[in-house]
Amino acid sequence: MSNASILIIDDEPQIRKLLEIILQSNDYRVMQAQTGKEGIHLAASHQPDLILLDIGLSDKSGQEILKELRTWYNHAIIMLSVQNSEADIVLALDNGATDYLTKPFRSAELLARIRSAIRRNQPSSHDTIVACGDLEIDFVSRSVKKKDELLKLTATEFNLLSLFAKHEGRVLTHQFILKEIWGVGHQTESQYLRVFVGTLRKKIEDNPNQPIHITTESGVGYRFS
Repeated sequence: MSNASILIIDDEPQIRKLLEIILQSNDYRVMQAQTGKEGIHLAASHQPDLILLDIGLSDKSGQEILKELRTWYNHAIIMLSVQNSEADIVLALDNGATDYLTKPFRSAELLARIRSAIRRNQPSSHDTIVACGDLEIDFVSRSVKKKDELLKLTATEFNLLSLFAKHEGRVLTHQFILKEIWGVGHQTESQYLRVFVGTLRKKIEDNPNQPIHITTESGVGYRFS
């Protein structure tokens, strides 16, 4: 989405400058905040299309800022972190982050994540059929085609694939998937989830051992693309 507005909340001037150069060269409008307090003020007054939020801020934890933003801000928030801590990533996603990136990151990956996050924020309520690469998912008839061939999915497999497709590009934690598909009482049964993801991959992937649709985010969850 060209001309979308992005708010950077990061206390490192060099990171803000780098992000500004990358984003402005790709036609994004950029705002900057060096503290969480300033970031919340800018988010409220300008309603950006997306926020890039650093986990380690000087005045408040990025996790705290995330939770505060999520009480009223409904657009995409991508978390930035210098540490690839599974616990921090899972907490951020559970607190409402759309995605996360670990510093240092490649500009191409950052831009791809931004495009995906902004696109997901503009869903069409009229979409009953969604095309995902060589897959076609019909939410009304609850059918799935791969290269125009009808696949035989169980009810649970279809529910799982639908959940992934509706959150395309976003990392879904194990706990979130288990709660959405099987209910609150199953949120710790990660092995149960791995079995179903494995059987689903066998049906939708060309090579289940090297999946391109359902990829694993180690220790965190899964991403569908």
